Amino acid sequence: MRYLILLIPLLLFFGRARAQQTLAQEISYPYLEKLIEVAKQNFPRGKMYDARIEMGNMAVKKARLSYFDILSFSYLYSPNQAVNVTTPVLLQGYQFGFFINIGSIIQKPTIIKQARAEAQVSVYEKETYELGLVADVKKRYITYIQHLTILRIKSEALLDIESALKDTKYKFEKGELPLQNYNTALLMYSTQQQTKITSEADVYIAKSSLEELLGQKLEDIK
Repeated sequence: MRYLILLIPLLLFFGRARAQQTLAQEISYPYLEKLIEVAKQNFPRGKMYDARIEMGNMAVKKARLSYFDILSFSYLYSPNQAVNVTTPVLLQGYQFGFFINIGSIIQKPTIIKQARAEAQVSVYEKETYELGLVADVKKRYITYIQHLTILRIKSEALLDIESALKDTKYKFEKGELPLQNYNTALLMYSTQQQTKITSEADVYIAKSSLEELLGQKLEDIK
């Protein structure tokens, strides 16, 4: 029993030591940058902001072209042969006229400025979105690496406990340890197995959460 009591804190200590040594080493910042670029390219919301920016630029062009709306053209045709006794027409033939809308001239700069501002808002919205996306990708990637590291630690701890169980079983069969010690070792092994399974589930969940932003499997990103 004393052997098992001493074994538990030792396993926990080595587990913490492994975590401190390997978590930072497992994080690949070049690979993380690659994931961020993939997320920017594939995540649908980014395409939505690109479409908004394009619509904003089109609105600016449309506002500029609307300067031609200020001018209007009309013409009047009076036949030379026609004689109007009641209302004599001094000019005969085709008569052309150009008209300028003064109100439109005053409003156009404001309309164009508003269109530019709205287009710029779309740019700012995309920049804000990308900052959030970058932070989210980093968070989910590090969480994924964290769970991978914890899984490896717990897998190694399971091997240690399995080795201790074999040693305890050997001593129990030789009569050097009581049944209670052997049962305690079995319980530790079973508990560690369940802990490992939970860690495996955490890895799959973290991986799925990260791939949600990437739009493709991690295995496809080299």
